[in-house]
Amino acid sequence: MAGGNYSIFMIIAIASDHAGFKLKESLKKSLLAQKHSVTDLGTTSEDSTDYPDFAKKIAEGISKKKADIGVLVCGSGIGMAMAANRFRGVRAAVINDEFDAEMSRRHNDANIACFAARKLSEESAKRLLALWLSTKFEGGRHEKRVKKIEI
Repeated sequence: MAGGNYSIFMIIAIASDHAGFKLKESLKKSLLAQKHSVTDLGTTSEDSTDYPDFAKKIAEGISKKKADIGVLVCGSGIGMAMAANRFRGVRAAVINDEFDAEMSRRHNDANIACFAARKLSEESAKRLLALWLSTKFEGGRHEKRVKKIEI
């Protein structure tokens, strides 16, 4: 969705590595309860996996506009963000607090939220995701800056 002003109903792609599996499952249930369309791209257990594989799946979906937004979960959120940001049109942000959630959307038009399963409780992550989803991109002076991010 161009401009990042997300509607109440969204197509959301979600994935995690093994460290983020439990938190991903919790976030997925919360999103489904809110009537979003959620596509789970893995992983399916806590068996060891490589986070770049899952970041790639989500980032490709965002880049090809197969989903409105993406959610990635790993131990720190950092690896997922680094891997996802390699793709055209992707602006993945690590969300650890309210400031990150608001500013990544408001000023940077982030389209993938990355969460740290080893840092955040389920309730904190759900609250931060809800804030991130409800925060709109301001555009204006930020529009030209966001455009400069593109490869």
